[in-house]
Parts: sequence; C-alpha cells; structure tokens
Amino acid sequence: MRTLPALAAAALVTLAGAAHAVLKPGDPAPAFSTQAALAGKPFAFDLKAALARGPVVLYFFPKAFTSGCTVEAHAFAEKTPEFAALGATVVGVSNDDIDTQLRFSSEACRDKFAVASDPKAEVISAYDARFGGLFKTASRISYVIDRSGRIVYAHEGSDPLVHVAETFKAVQALKAGAPAAAAR
Repeated sequence: MRTLPALAAAALVTLAGAAHAVLKPGDPAPAFSTQAALAGKPFAFDLKAALARGPVVLYFFPKAFTSGCTVEAHAFAEKTPEFAALGATVVGVSNDDIDTQLRFSSEACRDKFAVASDPKAEVISAYDARFGGLFKTASRISYVIDRSGRIVYAHEGSDPLVHVAETFKAVQALKAGAPAAAAR
C-alpha cells in the first residue's frame, strides 16, 4: 500500500508529464481550414482569410456544453462586439463534431462568434493545445494572432474569464501598436 506522500509525488509526476509547450509570441501561427459554425449555421473557416480582415483571437476549449467552456463562450460572446470594434475575429476550437458546434454556436456563443470543429485534433496538435495525455481533447489555451500570421500573445490557464480579459488586452495593445504582454 502506498503512503500519502508517495501518492502525492506520483500525482505531481503525472501532472508534470501532462504539461506541454504552448506556441510563443513571435512564432508563426499554423494555417488551417476546418468546418465551423456561426449562429447555428455551418461554414468553412480559413485562418488566412480571417487574418486578411484583421487579427484573430483563437481560443481552444476542452468540451462544448461543459460548465467552464460555457462560461468562457458566454464571456467571449459578451465581449465580441468590442473585439470586432478593434477589427478582431474571435473563433473557438474544440474536438467536438460539427453537429455539436452548430448547437454550441447558438446556445453558448449566443450567435456572436464562430466555433470550429476539430474532431481529429489536427488544429489542436498544430497549436500545441492538447490537454495532457488526452490526444484529442484541447487544453484551455488562447492565442492572439496578428494580420501577418504571427502569434503576439498566448495564455494557458484554467480560468475561462481570464482568457477573455487577457486576450482583449492583447488585442487593444496590438491596435495601439504596443507590444502585447508576454505569454503566460
């Protein structure tokens, strides 16, 4: 039988192994196209096309309709008009299928921004956004990508409201011509 300190040490090793590298400011943002949903309607999302219109807030979330992901979607929905006023597009990505994203885009995203379907976790992998050992599940990671296709801000953390607030600050700094804060 293991002792409590041995179990705690094993848990820490497991958690440490679950950590991964997040793309850093200055890194090129991997280009991608995938099925997405906006206001309950499917469309083809293409990062390059979105960047032609302005910066992109690309956020990864673990699972549609879970409590934290719904809170985050509601917060991004409330802030989307302010992101849009700065010329930024918001898009969320998870490994949920497109049928789930169609519902999530209306119910949780309140028809305000798109959510992309990445069932094979190809985009999740390209952005180093996998959640630990769960190959297809995304971690909660947000990126701000400038029009040139470079990451200018990255944030990884469990608090969904912090993602919205921090990415908004990064977009404001980008609009003002100031460097965004370092990745966290």
